Amino acid sequence: MKYESVIGLEVHVQLATRTKIFCGCAVSFGDEANSRTCPVCLGLPGALPVLNREAVEHAIRIALAAGCTVQRRSRFLRKNYFYPDLPKGYQISQFQSNEEMPLATGGSIDIPSGNGTKTVRLIRIHMEEDAGKSIHDEAFVAAGESLVDVNRCGVPLIELVTEPDIASPEEAYHFMSSLRQLLTYTGVSEGDMEKGHIRIDANVSIRPSRTSGLGTKVEIKNMNSIRNCRRALELEILRQIDTHEAGGEILQQTLLFDPDRSRLRAMRGKESSDDYRYFPDPDLVPVVVDGEWVDRVRATVPELPDAKRARFASAYGLRTEQIDTLVADRIVADYYEAAVSAGAEPAAAANWVQGDVLRTLNERKIDIAELKATPEHLATLLKLIGAGTISANIARDVFATMAETGASPESVVERQGLEQISDASRIEDLIESVISEHPDVVDRYRNGDRKLLGFFMGQIMKATRGQANPKLANRLLRQKLEDGNTPA
Repeated sequence: MKYESVIGLEVHVQLATRTKIFCGCAVSFGDEANSRTCPVCLGLPGALPVLNREAVEHAIRIALAAGCTVQRRSRFLRKNYFYPDLPKGYQISQFQSNEEMPLATGGSIDIPSGNGTKTVRLIRIHMEEDAGKSIHDEAFVAAGESLVDVNRCGVPLIELVTEPDIASPEEAYHFMSSLRQLLTYTGVSEGDMEKGHIRIDANVSIRPSRTSGLGTKVEIKNMNSIRNCRRALELEILRQIDTHEAGGEILQQTLLFDPDRSRLRAMRGKESSDDYRYFPDPDLVPVVVDGEWVDRVRATVPELPDAKRARFASAYGLRTEQIDTLVADRIVADYYEAAVSAGAEPAAAANWVQGDVLRTLNERKIDIAELKATPEHLATLLKLIGAGTISANIARDVFATMAETGASPESVVERQGLEQISDASRIEDLIESVISEHPDVVDRYRNGDRKLLGFFMGQIMKATRGQANPKLANRLLRQKLEDGNTPA
C-alpha cells in the first residue's frame, strides 16, 4: 500500500524587540545566565505585566504580510503547566476557540512545488511569552542534573499555525524557508535559528494515498533548524509507515528529535488544550486593534520577496537564478539596487553581487551591512571595467582592497598603479619579445596547436602583472601568430 503524509506546522518566532513582552527587561543573546530578569518575568507576587506595543506591531506586520485578518479584539490567557524553566507556573499566551480569538487569523504563504507554487493556508498567528531554558548537556552539568537560565522568560513570541496542507518533508522545508525570508524582510524577527529565534513543532500523520481521512497525529517538538525539521519528518513518516505495515498502533504522543544521533525519542503523551486549563489573564486588558493602527503598520510593510522577484525580472531582465540569489536577503537586494541606481549596468552588478560580494561576506563571516565596499563604489568599479581602465581580473583585486579598507576604486587603482595597459604599441613590443623568446612554441602554434595561444597570453599577463588589456592583447597576438606579420 502507498501512503501519503499530512503535516501541519506550529512555528514559534522570537520578535525583534528591544525589551520583553510584558516588562522592561532587555532582550539580548549570550548574556550571563539569569541576569536579564525582574519581578514581572519571574512571576513574583504583586508584579503586574504591561504589554509591549512594539511586539504587537511586529505581530500585526507579519500578519499583514501573510494576508491574515487582524482581529479587532483579542486577549491574553494563562496556559497552565509546570516546568522548571517556567517560574510563574503558567505562560501568558492566546488561544482560538468559540469564545476566544488570537491576534490574527487566516492568511497563507506560497511555496515552490514542482514547476509551480503551492499555497499553504494559515490558521492563526497568536502572541505569547517565551519560557526559560533548561540545560541538561553533560558538558555543562553533572550527570542527572540540570541548570535553568530564565533570561528568556518573557521574550516576545508569535506562534504561527498552519493548516495540515503540507504533504512532504520537502514542502515543510520550503515553507520554513519562505516564512523565514518573510520574517527577515519585514524586520519582524532576525531569524537566526542558531540563537533560537525560530523553533518548529510539527504535527504529522499518514494515510493511504488518495484518501481524505486523517490518521493519528504525532507531534515533533522544538526543532531548531529547517534541515532538522525536514530530517525529523522523514524519520517519523518512515516510522509510522513501518508501524502501520506491521499491524501496530500509532500512538498520539510528543517526540523530541536528537539531531546529533538523528533519531526521535518519546517525550510524553500528547496533551489537548483542556490539559492546560486556559483562562483569561486577569492582569491584562484585551488588545484592541483599530483600523487606523492597522493602516499605520501596513505603511511599514516593505516590498515582499515575490513582488521584488517580479520587479527584478521586468526592470532588470535578470535570470531566475540571479534573482533568487539577490532577493534571498533583503539587505543584499537593497545593496544591488543601490549599485544600479549609482549607474552600474544591471547584469554586471548582478554578477558581481552574487559572485565577489557574497563570496567576500562568506569568507569574512560578516553581513553585507558590515562590508566597507559601498554599492556606489561597486558601481564606480564596474564603470572602470567598462571604460577599459582596468581589467576584470584586476578589478577583483581592487574590490578586495575596497572591502578591506573602504577606499574608492579610483584611489586604489591610482595608489597601486593598476590602470590597464591599452597602448597598442606597448603591447606590440611585448608580443614581439614573447614570440622571440619562444620560437619553438610559435612553430607548434602555426602547425595547428591553437591551445598554445593561452601560453602566450599568460606570458603577456605575467610581464604586465595582469594589466595588459586582454581583448587588445588577444587580437594583436592572434594577428601576429596567424599571419606572421608585425602587428599593426
